[in-house]
Amino acid sequence: MDTKSPPSERQLSATKRSAILSGAMQEFLAQGYAATTMDRVAAAAKVSKATVYSHFKDKEGLFIALVQQLQEKKFQVVYGSPEGKRLQGPPRQVLHHLASNMLENIIEDKPFQAFMRLIIGESGRFPELARAFSHHTPRCFLSILKDYLGAQSGLNLKDPEATARIFIGSLVHYVIFQELLYAKEVVPFARERMIQGLVDLIVNDSA
Repeated sequence: MDTKSPPSERQLSATKRSAILSGAMQEFLAQGYAATTMDRVAAAAKVSKATVYSHFKDKEGLFIALVQQLQEKKFQVVYGSPEGKRLQGPPRQVLHHLASNMLENIIEDKPFQAFMRLIIGESGRFPELARAFSHHTPRCFLSILKDYLGAQSGLNLKDPEATARIFIGSLVHYVIFQELLYAKEVVPFARERMIQGLVDLIVNDSA
């Protein structure tokens, strides 16, 4: 006899929310932001339009929720820990591991790259999309890295936040230039060489 209890309303709501976000990603990538409608998202998610609106106020709110979901997933993959846990270990090891994880995860995640292309391509007509991505995506990465670098007295950093921004910005530039703009096909630059050079700029041999 099957003794499993039926899913609760909360579980059903979470399942529907996940389906809506998945459908939204599918439609945004296929149609672009402007052409995507809540009707299309509802059809892709196999839920009613009313259900979509019960979870998300409008298309912009849905897009921002999708950005937040992607950010949370990237955070967990790159840092390998729940939010709140601080980086631990010697700087050279930590920074190399962090850069390797970040680049590997983004470069191997083609849907995420497609999402980045969407944001860049739509930013002229819909600057609020780019602002949402810029606001949500780097903030937690930057905060934890800044705190870690600030605690490393041996690095003698005058501005840990500036160093953290340079570190993350360099990795983002590498992804955009090498992957999104296909520079790897005309002016390739090895990932490990990029990582090692970046770490060497921050960590001297005695750190």
